Amino acid sequence: MSKQYAGVILRVNPGSLAEELELTPGDKILSINGQNLRDIIDLSFAMADEEIDLLVEHPDGEQEMVSFDKDFDEELGVEFESAVFDGIRNCANHCYFCFVDMIAPNMRGSLSIKDDDYRLSFLYGNFVTMTNMGPNDFKRIEQFHLSPLYVSIQCMNPELRAQMLRCKGAAQIARQLDQLERAGADYHTQIVLCNGLNDGAELERSIREIVARRPHALSMAIVPVGITKFRDDPFPLKQFDATAAAKVIDEVEKWQRKLQQENGRTFIYLGDEFYFLAGREVPTTEFYDGFPQLDNGIGLTRSFINDWDAAAAKQPEPAVYDEPVYLDVVTGTAVSPVICQLAESVQNENLHIRIVPVENEHFGHTVNVSGLLTAHDILNKLKSLDGPRQGILIPESALRSGEDIFLDDMSLAEFAAQFPDARVEPVQGGRDYHQALTDWNSYHKNRSNETAYTWQSNAGYTKPVE
Repeated sequence: MSKQYAGVILRVNPGSLAEELELTPGDKILSINGQNLRDIIDLSFAMADEEIDLLVEHPDGEQEMVSFDKDFDEELGVEFESAVFDGIRNCANHCYFCFVDMIAPNMRGSLSIKDDDYRLSFLYGNFVTMTNMGPNDFKRIEQFHLSPLYVSIQCMNPELRAQMLRCKGAAQIARQLDQLERAGADYHTQIVLCNGLNDGAELERSIREIVARRPHALSMAIVPVGITKFRDDPFPLKQFDATAAAKVIDEVEKWQRKLQQENGRTFIYLGDEFYFLAGREVPTTEFYDGFPQLDNGIGLTRSFINDWDAAAAKQPEPAVYDEPVYLDVVTGTAVSPVICQLAESVQNENLHIRIVPVENEHFGHTVNVSGLLTAHDILNKLKSLDGPRQGILIPESALRSGEDIFLDDMSLAEFAAQFPDARVEPVQGGRDYHQALTDWNSYHKNRSNETAYTWQSNAGYTKPVE
């Protein structure tokens, strides 16, 4: 008999089938029509039946069989504490560049979870190395048509990949990509580029071999390695400087131009940090082919600018401020020049905007994205500044998705209490930013209806979001 797992209900959606069945948070879904469930993938396929026998365990331990009829496409309407009921599959690697290993000590335990689970790759776009996958996993990918996936390539040189991941199985990357393709799965790819290690000739090889795997290979993202002050791995890593970043851009642009001429798609995209480091403008919208890796931070700056421009086109004239308005705009240091440039385009004699780039004291100054700022670093920076402030704009990426909690566990309410004379508002994207600056008196970011993460992963904090 197979082991029985349970999906623990976190939230019941109003007006849903689950509400009609009187399911409540804390109830556990044990099986559907006698089928044990490993994850929400199993649950989704089982719920496709029109006659359902749902085995539920209530918080008091009592089990109940709930039988009902439903439409073929009718969903249960719940969120679960975790999308995988049998536990998140952990990473088997010890990568030279693992960001989770560089997390500060004594932080929230969930930040140290090294997930490497192909199911989370399919469901949420997490990147996986595939080093912990076996034949049954590829069979399930084929059975349930789990596509696309997101694969951390790092490099296509098998010996170097095994070395970088400190895992002998990592050398099987080409064979495993073959297995994915035979299973009918397409995939996006990522390379965490380490200066002097998998760049140069190795990057050229990786690009060449992944490009040859089109159309199964859908895109390639190349992001620079990030290093915090807490890294204690003995392998020496160095970050890219302006010269090295410019060299990467020039080398990759040759491939980008070639691929654009072949079929009109860029296919390969560089993380925004390369352009910031090299002091170059981020590419145009057309360059990103519809932003297939936006959740990975690829093209985030261009998307932000686009959202700003779209909002500006709808509201060309800002609101009139009868009295002076003083706003502090908090940002990571990497994107601060863009944030400043947009702010300078707003013309209002009573509007006073102060851009506040915050150095990351918690992780170290080499970590420069807004999404990894802590409440304490932001507080310390703001309190060091004199002058009036009526509003504080903070990047919503610094808060946990669906919750008003910063990375260091301070709540947004606790943060706001430190500034009784100012209104604190999160800002997500260029549209919010434009509205907040041009109509501050009416701006309010309501996050109450946002969906929380239904699983906990370090990915929410390590993606290079702005």
